[in-house]
Amino acid sequence: MTNGFNDFFSAMINNLIARGISWAKKVVEEQAKEGRLLSDSELIVAKKVGVRYPERIRIVFVDQIPHPEDPQLLEIAQSYGLSFPSMIGLALGYTIFIRNNNFSEKLLAHECRHVYQFEQAGSIESYLQNYLQSLLPNGYANSPYEKDAQAWEKKGQS
Repeated sequence: MTNGFNDFFSAMINNLIARGISWAKKVVEEQAKEGRLLSDSELIVAKKVGVRYPERIRIVFVDQIPHPEDPQLLEIAQSYGLSFPSMIGLALGYTIFIRNNNFSEKLLAHECRHVYQFEQAGSIESYLQNYLQSLLPNGYANSPYEKDAQAWEKKGQS
């Protein structure tokens, strides 16, 4: 009985992660073209935190950070600490969303570190699979990905 439950739970988690990845790819496809390239000083920040191809990054300024419209995805994300209404930044692949009037080098360094993590994973699918699975036992605040990005916030500043 336990094995069947574990299989069911695992399939449910994998389905949610797949839906989250699909949403993220759609958001990037629709909005990345609206972004701007990094300035020279911002390129330096990205390089300091380890980004290999900082010239690929696009910053998109938004009134609200994009969030899943799927109510189940949104509820699960919020239950693990991803509070989209209060978020000021979000990196999806080479696209960084920053809420209007919240830009800072510290935030840029944090989000660029997520770009670095994405580059290390090799694809948005691999990165988000790993990132989202790290939330399950740890929650957002204690995710190894978030701890890493926080550690690089000051190192990336000029």
